[in-house]
Amino acid sequence: MLNIFVPTAQGLSKVPVGSGDDGPPIPSQAIWVDLLVPTVEEEKLVEASFGVDVPTREEMKEIETSNRLYEDNGTLYMTMTVAAQLDTDRPVSTAVTFILTSNRLVTNRYLDTKPFQQFISYASKHAGACQTPVAVLAGLMEAFVERIADVLERVGADLDNISSNIFARNGSGTPTSRDLRAMIERIGFNGELNSKGRESLVSLGRLLMFAQQSLPGISGEQRERFQSISRDVLSLSDHASFLGSKVSFLLEATLGLINVEQNNIIKIFSVAAVLFLPPTLIASIYGMNFHLLPQLPGQHSNFLFSIGLMIGSMGITYALFKRKGWL
Repeated sequence: MLNIFVPTAQGLSKVPVGSGDDGPPIPSQAIWVDLLVPTVEEEKLVEASFGVDVPTREEMKEIETSNRLYEDNGTLYMTMTVAAQLDTDRPVSTAVTFILTSNRLVTNRYLDTKPFQQFISYASKHAGACQTPVAVLAGLMEAFVERIADVLERVGADLDNISSNIFARNGSGTPTSRDLRAMIERIGFNGELNSKGRESLVSLGRLLMFAQQSLPGISGEQRERFQSISRDVLSLSDHASFLGSKVSFLLEATLGLINVEQNNIIKIFSVAAVLFLPPTLIASIYGMNFHLLPQLPGQHSNFLFSIGLMIGSMGITYALFKRKGWL
């Protein structure tokens, strides 16, 4: 899909692409050309119209900095990794390429991420956000930062809720094993979200640094805008690192509670085995074929005496365990 945007008095406006018979396929006043899951024909059209080289999907996946951030004939090629589908149970990372010329911005992407939707909606009502290609690029960067900030805020709130459930002191008792397994799943999902956000922030920070170094002719206002975005990225990166540490701590705490619960179960079986050990010893002694045993000559007294010894031995063992605080 090929989306063409031109600046108007009201804001950024999307226009249809004309045919070759009606004039130029892409209006000359177009300030932003957005390729969303482009076809080969659409890529060739953009390349022929603007003299740029649109990278393929395989080229966008390369992680070398030299293949992601470079300049060619005065055109900046910048590819960043962004987190997508963050409101679903399967967040993913995708690559987005920004091609910045002197009078136009070309974006190439294969997922319709929320920051693009939010910026298009905002820019359509604010003319000041889309007067230059650099302004459009800065607006998109701000949309990505806001999106990641919302995700990190959601992750932090959920981790606080998990922490209060794990370390609650309101007398509700220790969470059950089923609750702990559910908590591990929640912690893991939040850790994945935080990891995706942190990866996006690192990639975004590199792109912003490259853009500021490669755009010496931008105005002081635009440079201050990029610097402000960079500061936001840095602060969010620090917060993501803190959330990553919290994820590790909560995961270790949850696993520790599972081990405590398992140890309590083993403890019950161990105590039960020890309680029945003295009665087993007494029963084995009275099961011997000896005549010189206490209370043996009687028909009923020997049975009652052995039973009494067994019960007494269990009582003494239980009292000893209770006194030691093992029960």
